[in-house]
Amino acid sequence: MSWRRALKDTARSGIAVEKKRLEPLIAVRGAAGLAIVIALSLWLFGPAAAASSAFGAFQAAIATFQRSWRPRPELAIASGTSLAVSTFLGYLTISQEPLFLALLVVWAFAAGMSWAAGPTIGLIASSNVAIMLVTVTLPTSVAQAAGHAAMMIVGGLVQAALIVLFPVRRWGAHRDALADALAAEADYARRLRHDPIASFDPQPLMEARNAAAVTPRQARRRPAELHGARGIAERIRPVLASLADPAMGVPAEGPARDRVRELLASAAALLDAAAHAIRHGEPVSAPPAALATFRTPDTGSILTGAPYRAMTRLNTLLQDVVETAGGTPQESAPSGARGTVRSAENDGRSMPGPAPTHPGARGTARPAPTTRSRPTTRSRPTFLALIPKALKAMRSELHRGSPITRHATRVSAVAATGYILGTLLPLGHGYWAPLTSVMVMRPDFSQTYSRAVARLAGTVIGVAVATGAVQAASPGTLLSGTLAVASAALMYLLMRTGQFATQACIAAYVVFLLDMGGEEWTQTVPERVLLTLLGGLLAMLAYAVYPAWETPRLRTRLADWLAAQGPYVAAVFGSYADPSVSNAPDVRGALLTARTARAAWHAAVARATAEPVRHRGLSRTAADDAEDALAQLGRVAMLLEAHLPERGATPVPPAARFADALRESTHKGAKAIRERRVPTWDAVREALDAWETEDTDKVVRNTATLVLDTLTELSEALDTAVPPMTLDGTAPEKPNGPRNPKDSTTR
Repeated sequence: MSWRRALKDTARSGIAVEKKRLEPLIAVRGAAGLAIVIALSLWLFGPAAAASSAFGAFQAAIATFQRSWRPRPELAIASGTSLAVSTFLGYLTISQEPLFLALLVVWAFAAGMSWAAGPTIGLIASSNVAIMLVTVTLPTSVAQAAGHAAMMIVGGLVQAALIVLFPVRRWGAHRDALADALAAEADYARRLRHDPIASFDPQPLMEARNAAAVTPRQARRRPAELHGARGIAERIRPVLASLADPAMGVPAEGPARDRVRELLASAAALLDAAAHAIRHGEPVSAPPAALATFRTPDTGSILTGAPYRAMTRLNTLLQDVVETAGGTPQESAPSGARGTVRSAENDGRSMPGPAPTHPGARGTARPAPTTRSRPTTRSRPTFLALIPKALKAMRSELHRGSPITRHATRVSAVAATGYILGTLLPLGHGYWAPLTSVMVMRPDFSQTYSRAVARLAGTVIGVAVATGAVQAASPGTLLSGTLAVASAALMYLLMRTGQFATQACIAAYVVFLLDMGGEEWTQTVPERVLLTLLGGLLAMLAYAVYPAWETPRLRTRLADWLAAQGPYVAAVFGSYADPSVSNAPDVRGALLTARTARAAWHAAVARATAEPVRHRGLSRTAADDAEDALAQLGRVAMLLEAHLPERGATPVPPAARFADALRESTHKGAKAIRERRVPTWDAVREALDAWETEDTDKVVRNTATLVLDTLTELSEALDTAVPPMTLDGTAPEKPNGPRNPKDSTTR
């Protein structure tokens, strides 16, 4: 992508306004906390202290809007306290310019490194540095600085108290995450009706897993419907794929395929009903037609073998998710089908009838765990316990090649440069330049440039509107404070709609707040616009001069995904090789690692797409084809995972050799990708050729063949000049003649 197109795209995204669900009650609560702090400060200390404390309450409320699964009161207190410390230290050094400049550099570098601990901490730290540049100019003595810092802490405490006293949608974010996961699987079931090999994005499941990690205090108060449904949703996904995939036994057309489509539609309806119930905290209202589909008595005569086993397991899992979401087995759960569904009499603790078997397992299929067992809780550290983890994450990124370190270096250099230029220019209030730079800079190109454009455009609009209001009404202290609170409330309301609207409201808020403190608009507005432009240009120039492009690292990201995907597939085959050992935790851990690597790859591709950098060794077409191959590799393993053998089933020894070869080959293949070589799969092919097939492990053997096919497709994607057949060990002639030996030697 050229620089011209990159700048055009980022500018368009910066000024775009997105349609998001507004949360007016939360906005009113944040504005009420701000109003309380301003009124209290005006009454006790006067306009200057009110302006300073208002920044603390304002920032504390912004922190609670960030995407975090932690208790919101903790975020508000942490934000207000950290801003108070920054302001007090800044005031102690502001009289000595070199000392303050050194503090600014250190503080900005630390704020940049804090992005390693997560976007919420990074945003709070960056905002503290930016706001500190304003608040250090308000006190006139050390005692006043201490008082202003104390009022900032009070602002955070007030916002935290309001969250506790007036909760809005308690556990709302956690409910949404779990409901989104169930809704994503409902959509997956519907797509499988028309495309039996449709892909599935596990991002909603990853978000639900993050939301399931709670602090000890949250664990004691979490609603019951948020305990076990996520685990069931994880097990539903491979069963849906196994039921729909033609490779598992259902023909592409015919009565069996029609029945599968009916079952998938009913499963989607039940999952949507559970998602709606969890999102709104209501009882599940299961559609009667969906329940009736699973009660159809002739299903067993239409579906046989693996599809029937997938249907019965899906039946049980759907009952589990409906019960967990708040339904009852008598009214809401699917039932029927050869006695495999739980009844009210046995309380769901046993399943009548013989356990279904898997042809590749030589034994019984591992039954789905019931949600009636004691649920396990994923533990999230408390806020204080998070500090050592955050420091560890920052230390791990503290090396020359780290994008986070490069971001921290850019932020500290630009903050110092902006402060010096703002001080030297005859504009006054020179802190606007470094303030803008720190606020807009992010570790990646697209966010930095889009936020710079949004901040400039929003500042012009916000300053123009606020200035017109000040000139027309000449508001006093109380009216200016009221207008500042109204601007903040509008910002809280529109925060999720985009940076343009947010920055316009912030600009108006600052103008009204400084007018309340006694500063004339002519002392702030013109220089604010010019210095905001200067700060934005410095931020954009810094990324161009000292970038951290994602495009050159795409090969590394792809190699990381392969290195994580290989152990997951190997773990699945290992479960068949030795069913006497419980391999489920190994499979689960490997799956989570592979998902993390997949998410890192997709995030890298999204960032690289917006960068004005040409690919280096991995074209867009090759990247897309390689992504499809690795996604297919994970999908093949998922189909086999849907029917893991029960402990005590007959082992499949060739699966062990295949798993070992796969684990070693994917490790070497990842190294080859990093070194810009085409990976080879000779060891995997040899293990597959040595596999002596028996009727009982035929499904596992066929799945191993599919694994080799997807690995071959990966190599083809990374070396599109090689004819596909040459990767299988042959050297056919091209249609226009034999392959040129010189080409193969120079490659």
